Amino acid sequence: MITLVHVLHILVCALLIGSVLLQGGENVDITAAFGGTSQAAFGPRGSVTLLAKITWVLGAIFIATSITLAVHASSQGSGTLLEGAPAKSAPAVPAPGKK
Repeated sequence: MITLVHVLHILVCALLIGSVLLQGGENVDITAAFGGTSQAAFGPRGSVTLLAKITWVLGAIFIATSITLAVHASSQGSGTLLEGAPAKSAPAVPAPGKK
């Protein structure tokens, strides 16, 4: 089950990055690039595009999978990488005569 969540999380990450990169900025206007004023800067926002809706849905799925993975990781134990490693011993003493 958790493997499915991992795969879904990675897939949603890639799709979310792609959907954000495909969207244009709010004031993408050639006159704004050269110092002019854009008529749409303070005008009505307009309808939400399909790409924006997809981005919202992917963001919600990303948050849900992130919380699921975090809860699963916290239920597995302390989560430290060195949990099963042997205890560290004292440093080696150099042989006599070597300085």
